[in-house]
Amino acid sequence: MPKTANEKLAYRGNLPKVEEITDPAAQTRLGGRSMLVAPAADYDELMKQVPNGRVITQDRLRQILAKRYNAETTCPTTCGIFTRVAAEAHEERGGVDPTPWWRTLKRSGELNPKYPGGLERQKALLEAEGHQIVERGKRWFVGNYRAVVWQPST
Repeated sequence: MPKTANEKLAYRGNLPKVEEITDPAAQTRLGGRSMLVAPAADYDELMKQVPNGRVITQDRLRQILAKRYNAETTCPTTCGIFTRVAAEAHEERGGVDPTPWWRTLKRSGELNPKYPGGLERQKALLEAEGHQIVERGKRWFVGNYRAVVWQPST
């Protein structure tokens, strides 16, 4: 089994796979009857494409990958795990083959406390690229994230 974040990123196992969701409540909650479980490398590949000054949400990554693999939805749990793995793998590589992980946000433009360095590091990196970060309660968001969400050309 892989140990380092880069080994986890490279490990594909039996992924990608599209699973049928048979429970009606789960279909409603997840948004479809077919759910993709994509490998970490697919998330990393998309995260690498987000240009300076732009951001993307995990939900948008999931939509792009679901479309790519002809599924109705993508597993939200593995998305969260694998975007964090991509961020950790970037840190392990020390600047070689960079993945600008700080540009990948949670739903509604929220910063992710599980990324390397926590909220303060992601906040600093986003502010360095010109983004306005706003605090709402105990959570932090890119203030105008909808206006700067990256849309791939595919």
